[in-house]
Amino acid sequence: MTEFRFTPLAQSLPATVPFIGPETQERQRGAPFLARLGANESVFGPSPRAIEAMVRTGIWMYGDPENHDLRHALADHHDVSPENIVVGEGIDGLLGYLVRLFVGPGDAVVTSDGAYPTFNYHVAGFGGVLHKVPYRDDHEDPLALFAKAAEVGAKLVYLANPDNPMGSWHRGSDIVAAMDKLPSGCVLVLDEAYVECAPEGTAAPVDADDPRLIRMRTFSKVHGMAGARVGYGIGAPALISAFNKVRNHFGMNRAAQAGALAALQDDEWLAHVQQRIAAARDRIGVIARDHGLEPLPSATNFVAIDCGRDGEFAKAVLDALVAQGIFVRMPFAAPQNRCVRISCGAEKDLDAFASALPKALAEALARFP
Repeated sequence: MTEFRFTPLAQSLPATVPFIGPETQERQRGAPFLARLGANESVFGPSPRAIEAMVRTGIWMYGDPENHDLRHALADHHDVSPENIVVGEGIDGLLGYLVRLFVGPGDAVVTSDGAYPTFNYHVAGFGGVLHKVPYRDDHEDPLALFAKAAEVGAKLVYLANPDNPMGSWHRGSDIVAAMDKLPSGCVLVLDEAYVECAPEGTAAPVDADDPRLIRMRTFSKVHGMAGARVGYGIGAPALISAFNKVRNHFGMNRAAQAGALAALQDDEWLAHVQQRIAAARDRIGVIARDHGLEPLPSATNFVAIDCGRDGEFAKAVLDALVAQGIFVRMPFAAPQNRCVRISCGAEKDLDAFASALPKALAEALARFP
């Protein structure tokens, strides 16, 4: 056989991934990072109860394909029915299943230009056509998104609240009010990955049975379990049930299920991490201002820092930080790409960032005086 008989769609796609991981960058640079501040993980770690539960798990067994205990615990936590909950391999995995359910070749999908690229990756993988709208004042623009969805007949529209990569947010009630403009037959994919970091009132106050949307949540951020890959969706039973048509029923490993269940029950640890995130955001803001930069308000576990110039200058700052062993990322689309994005870290991580930033700025200014 001289060639593989890939589908025309597969042949048309680049063999790539949405993100270049820090491990790849470490191999390329031949050294580990001093501070891992680019992936919005929680360096504060999971609940000790979650760690203990994962250690004690009989990992030789497959995980429960129905995720019964975790789904029921999540239902109790959100005061909904278990039929409103689907569990999957992080929000990324659930987005893939959702797109598979809705999107075929040529189907229209709407997102913001520069929003979370993994969603776009899944849409491309199933042959969908992405239509994008710009941010407005560094916020995703719900009304513009919904207007574009009506214009192109979109099946799905993606909106993150709070937003990644900018850290901005809308009141949940404002998003629900804007949904009056969501066209019939279009489902809102409301990504609330960072909502536990956000002010009260950020979560959408919407009935779980509302068929117009699905809300996505994760244990990767505040719960500190990014490596375990546990996400869940809250939606109408008919939509949630449809995931069973396409999901990997043994995709959730047993230790991840046990850890998430224990983490959900540890409110004290959750509060502790929320306090540390808030303190780290404040420290990042101080570091930025000390060097003449402007931190954007954030409702997440990261801060976008406005470098005051364009994307080329911000990329020069980022490259100089990476060269000094500080792993950070930046937005992909203008004008948001004038920023670099710094994840909340421990004191030693932020000390390393503070030490590296002056040299990074000096090198960027030398390249772009």
